[in-house]
Amino acid sequence: CRVMTILNRRDAADMSEMVPPEVRPKPAVPAKPAHVVPSSAHTPHGPGAGGPGSGGSTLLGYIGIDTIIEQMRKKTMKTGFDFNIMVVGHSGLGKSTLVNTLFKSQVSRKSAGWSRDEKIPKTVEIKSVSHVIEEGGVKMKLTIIDTPGFGDQINNNNCWEPIEKYINEQYEKFLKEEVNIARKKRIPDTRVHCCLYFISPTGHSLRQLDIEFMKHLSRVVNLIPVIAKSDTLTPDEKTDFKQRVRKELEICGIEFYPQKEFDEDTEDKSDNDKIREAMPFAVVGSDKEYQVNSKRVLGRKSPWGVVEVENPNHCEFSLLRDFLIRSHLQDLKEVTHNIHYETYRAKRLNDNGGLHPISTGVGDTQESNL
Repeated sequence: CRVMTILNRRDAADMSEMVPPEVRPKPAVPAKPAHVVPSSAHTPHGPGAGGPGSGGSTLLGYIGIDTIIEQMRKKTMKTGFDFNIMVVGHSGLGKSTLVNTLFKSQVSRKSAGWSRDEKIPKTVEIKSVSHVIEEGGVKMKLTIIDTPGFGDQINNNNCWEPIEKYINEQYEKFLKEEVNIARKKRIPDTRVHCCLYFISPTGHSLRQLDIEFMKHLSRVVNLIPVIAKSDTLTPDEKTDFKQRVRKELEICGIEFYPQKEFDEDTEDKSDNDKIREAMPFAVVGSDKEYQVNSKRVLGRKSPWGVVEVENPNHCEFSLLRDFLIRSHLQDLKEVTHNIHYETYRAKRLNDNGGLHPISTGVGDTQESNL
């Protein structure tokens, strides 16, 4: 009996070695010490508590380097954005209307035409208006720079010079603030991030004024050509005109945004190639709504129907809006800072032997020696 008892004990020991120990599930969130007080009265329970998607913030929770994205988002939302668009073209091409349609707000001055009491400016004037647009908790200071008088004179020689001067003045203003010893925490950004150049829908070719302007300005700013009031062209005329404009720009060596040399990788190149093939965008702008198929749409009414602004089959306004706002707004700002502004900055400092302007005290900015 004693022998049987010993054998039974050995068998039981062997069985205990064969059965794996119980595996307890690990908690998704580290347990909080007893002295830690929750940040809110109601603490969420469950495996997702304290993670990046939870409403409240806890002292101990999800830890990962991807949380820096949320930190950057919060910081950027507090700071806000600056975005500055310049519109250039003949009077009557719908520049202000198109900008208002882009942002679905009256952000640009109404300049459909000159009143009888108003004189046409003798030279190109630069007018800017700023608005703060807020959407989804994101604030953006939008500045529209208009250029009334461009191309409206009999003699338009060098009429692009005031525009080029204005763009360089904004670079100079930013440079002076940047090289001061006592700099502002956040330098106001008045640099032109994008220039929409409105081409008249002639259906033939570019005017010499168009070529000269784009040749000069493409070197200092992100230039985006658009065909204004494209509803005046038939679909075949529109296609032929776009191809002719692209070919003329290529022959004249005029590069428009996005430039091929700024493509960072194959994905960027693939996306930008599709955009370059669609440019210049043939657009229609309107701030009036019409009833079409039991729904209200933005459009331009004609004797044969309504041209719907946001209908891709009618015009390429939606492509331009997605391009400017949804996909390339941040890239426009980065190219302005890293390419155009850096080119201007390097030239200015090299011309001055690399000397920086000096501030004599806090808040006291001495004139630049540049």
